[in-house]
Amino acid sequence: MSTDADALLTVHGLKKRHGERLLFDIDMLRLDAASAYVLTGANGAGKSTLLRVLAGLETADVKSAVFEGKPVALHPYPQMLRRAIVYVHQHPIMFSTSVARNIAYGLNARGEPKARIARVVAQAMDWAGVRYLADTDPARLSGGEKQRVALARARVLQPRLLLLDEPTANLDGAAREQVIALIPTLLEQGTTVVMACHDRDLIGLPGVRRLKLRDGQLEARPYKGMSDKGMPDAPA
Repeated sequence: MSTDADALLTVHGLKKRHGERLLFDIDMLRLDAASAYVLTGANGAGKSTLLRVLAGLETADVKSAVFEGKPVALHPYPQMLRRAIVYVHQHPIMFSTSVARNIAYGLNARGEPKARIARVVAQAMDWAGVRYLADTDPARLSGGEKQRVALARARVLQPRLLLLDEPTANLDGAAREQVIALIPTLLEQGTTVVMACHDRDLIGLPGVRRLKLRDGQLEARPYKGMSDKGMPDAPA
């Protein structure tokens, strides 16, 4: 039988209000290591807010949380989670430097050696297909290019949990396809990915499990042929 210690992150009794409105009241949220999830729900259901709570950007009432087998608090947000969990906004903020320096920002903040930063950033730019933009001012980037730079900036930090808020919402055609193609490769380094989205192609990626926010509750909907080990029962 699976336990909280078997999961990457388990949160019990997660409740969030906006004023008098109860946005969500989730008995249990469980995310497994090196797994992919899509978080769906109607507009205003609280998808973005849930991601922001998990990233420490908003507060909520929490009975208990366990990360990699260790009890943790979500408020105040611990340094351990700040290093392990990365959130990418639907409209990524770019610093007014260059693409390469944007991708290197988090590594510089952590005090990583310059030689390692240069190597890792170069690898990330190749991965995201933005090496040709290395010295470009981010203000000149297209929406798809910004999203790929943001993913590269997150990837170099080697997060245990990556939270993506509508990663393809404002993209069309080739730009959207390029971003979608990057998602499965994030799992290769052991990252768990949670994507709030309505994109059918992201929802349909192989091995992706679906979490749906509806009426303040979280339903786990494993796809046909996928195991729902450790996931709460929910209607399909």
